[in-house]
Amino acid sequence: MNKKQFLVFDYGASHGRCSVAKFDGSRFEMEVVHEFDNRPVEYAGTLYWDILRLSSELKIGIQKAFKEYPNIESVGIDTWGCDFGFIDKNGKLLANPVNYRDELRHKYKPKLDEEFGEYNLFRLGGVNTNAIMGLYHLYGMIQEKATELEYADKFLMIPDLLNYYLTGIAANEYTDATMSLMVDQTKKTWQTRIIEPLGINKDIFSTMVMPGNVLGSLQKSICEDFDVKPIKVINVCSHDTASAIAGIPITEKNKNWAFISLGTWAIFGVETDQHYVSEEVFASGFANQGGCEGKTNFVDLFTGLWVIQQCYEKWCRDEGKKIGWDAVVEAASSAQGGKAFIDLDAPDFVQPNPNMPKQIQQYCAATNQPIPDGMGEIARCVYESLALKFKRCRDNIEKFTDKKIEVLHIVGGGSKNKLLCQWTSDALGVPVISGPAETTSVGNLLMQLKGTGEIANLAEGREISAKSANPIKYYPSGTDIWDEYSERYLKTIGN
Repeated sequence: MNKKQFLVFDYGASHGRCSVAKFDGSRFEMEVVHEFDNRPVEYAGTLYWDILRLSSELKIGIQKAFKEYPNIESVGIDTWGCDFGFIDKNGKLLANPVNYRDELRHKYKPKLDEEFGEYNLFRLGGVNTNAIMGLYHLYGMIQEKATELEYADKFLMIPDLLNYYLTGIAANEYTDATMSLMVDQTKKTWQTRIIEPLGINKDIFSTMVMPGNVLGSLQKSICEDFDVKPIKVINVCSHDTASAIAGIPITEKNKNWAFISLGTWAIFGVETDQHYVSEEVFASGFANQGGCEGKTNFVDLFTGLWVIQQCYEKWCRDEGKKIGWDAVVEAASSAQGGKAFIDLDAPDFVQPNPNMPKQIQQYCAATNQPIPDGMGEIARCVYESLALKFKRCRDNIEKFTDKKIEVLHIVGGGSKNKLLCQWTSDALGVPVISGPAETTSVGNLLMQLKGTGEIANLAEGREISAKSANPIKYYPSGTDIWDEYSERYLKTIGN
């Protein structure tokens, strides 16, 4: 049969891509047609997102895609979470959105936490009370009497702004809205118990729209400017993490499954029908994010491959060439196991370091452990510590949800590391299913398929994901040694 084409935009905090998904009714394949960098811009002491450039990349991607595929059915956009901008009553952008690393929200976080109660914010909003969340920036704007607030007519998260650019329709998509820390995840509405006491004008918030909704079509001016036809614009899971989870190829529906989205950061979690807001959950660092089809993504976010990536850069500089990740994995496989462990989230490893291997050795010395030496032992230390972190997260999830995890899906770039996937299976004692690497784009596509009537629900879409991805399955072996490793790991990092 003829394949239908769908346009997928995935904006990351440093890189973006535009892909055409070709769907034959049971399987799909993706073709990247445009890639671009996403570089924040500092101006007069504020760190902004360059929304005008990001909109231009949207135009370039659409034009490139239509040049080769003139019969595209729809387009969907997902981005990183937390950030937002405003339009005025005439529909004009008031200012460039501010980057989540900007000082303002970090400056005023302690004041808001003290005024409102940090746990109370978590209880009402559900997500992490991390300074990057949109509420903290909005609160900082209120404190400094930002002029945008005087003229703001609509509050739009980054994907909402891009969708507004395409359609002229202002709407707030649910999954990304939860990353503002201003959503009642039980009622799926804006959390007035946070918004009203802080004096935020509730009229700037629009009705929530859920993933799989047809927002509208490309507006006439866009079609004329881009020289394309008025295709549908679908509200996908516009928070990229929610899209990544939606795209997971679930093949064992009757088993309790968890997931790890593994890249520079790791997101470990489960998809649930409720959200968890106890003080114990709050203290653990776990949080609730809006998921697909009304689900909650109950997750922990922590350092993933960042430390080994920093080590890799040092080793490549030492060799004067790209040594390749296969060499790192092979060296780790051949090295002594269980020699030393690190807390990947320790302050020692947060900042970029030109000699991260030395930093690891210093940490091991400071924690009275044998000091790993050479690429193999250091890489093994990092990979084993990561697998043990996964085990600890799994144990916490089982405690909070009272459900035993029976299978684990690993997606993202880290799913390509066969050694780490096997060690994770061994450490947790459960089968691991790895792949695909780009589940964010897959989840984006699945909601477009739902919005255009190609599928009825996410479960049907995940079957298509599984058929299209050919994921790899790993089975646990040698779990006893990992129990012994875990005891030493927890003793080292502190229970």
